[in-house]
Amino acid sequence: MDLKSQVKLNDGHFIPVLGFGTFAPQEVPKSEALEATKFAIEVGFRHIDCACVYQNEEQVGQAIRSKIADGTVKREDIFYTSKLWCTFFQPDLVQPALEKSLKDLQLDYVDLYLIHFPVAMKPGEELLPKDENGKMMLDSVDLCRTWEALEKCKDAGLTKSIGVSNFNHKQLEKILNKPGLKYKPVCNQVECHPYLKQRKLLDFCKSHDIVLVAYSVLGSQRVKGWVNENHPVLLEDPVLCAIAKKNKQTPALVALRYQIQRGVVVLIKSFNKKRIKENIQVFDFELSPEDMKAIDGIDRNIRYNEILFAVGHPDYPFSEEY
Repeated sequence: MDLKSQVKLNDGHFIPVLGFGTFAPQEVPKSEALEATKFAIEVGFRHIDCACVYQNEEQVGQAIRSKIADGTVKREDIFYTSKLWCTFFQPDLVQPALEKSLKDLQLDYVDLYLIHFPVAMKPGEELLPKDENGKMMLDSVDLCRTWEALEKCKDAGLTKSIGVSNFNHKQLEKILNKPGLKYKPVCNQVECHPYLKQRKLLDFCKSHDIVLVAYSVLGSQRVKGWVNENHPVLLEDPVLCAIAKKNKQTPALVALRYQIQRGVVVLIKSFNKKRIKENIQVFDFELSPEDMKAIDGIDRNIRYNEILFAVGHPDYPFSEEY
């Protein structure tokens, strides 16, 4: 497998199976996203995953453009994903939100545009709108109408492909069964790692020709307020560590390789140059069927990103089994 290893999407476009994630907690300087993205492209990453709510699309766009300008890549070599944030779900806000991302990026189009999380928030200037008690202000929008607005963005050439993120199978079904559906979601980007292997959701997606894209593939960074910090650390799992030792690889690379071999596209986020370079080596080895089976066996159905502020909302996705 070479670095160009790609999967065909249901609309005919191709997505590289290894992607570079750019999310960083607020306290990380934005310049780090710029430098890390540049470096990731230099060592061979061609799939870059970002989002409006990460608030660093300007820097990530700058990194991509600088690597195009110096001849490292052409625009068509890069697969860039952005995401529609929850405050922009009302149909008339969708295209302006994508246009704002394109303006920040200074790119003509994105390769993939996703609905970031299926729970609408109160529209307005604030990305995380809170009331006077600090409680997140949620909204209700029919996601099928939001999807129709994404279809229009694809028709307008602002994005090549459209998909969703953090949707459960019922929410996917709702879109798939929508009267007058023009384009199916090409992917569903969800938390997925050996402790949350998402087998049922993966099977469901495969049966509808929807690619599963995995985030938090190494467990998760412990981002306060977003991640359950009491969960065990995935990369310290004895089974994973033993398989890593046997294959002379790191537990992180084994966790990545596991996903690629089960047909999942993986996003890996690191702003550390040594690790960015190391993550590319996921194509240099293969796990045996026994290794794969052993990793299958450590699933604990642990979700690090529970996104608790949305619990109780009718569109909260994680109340369903998958």
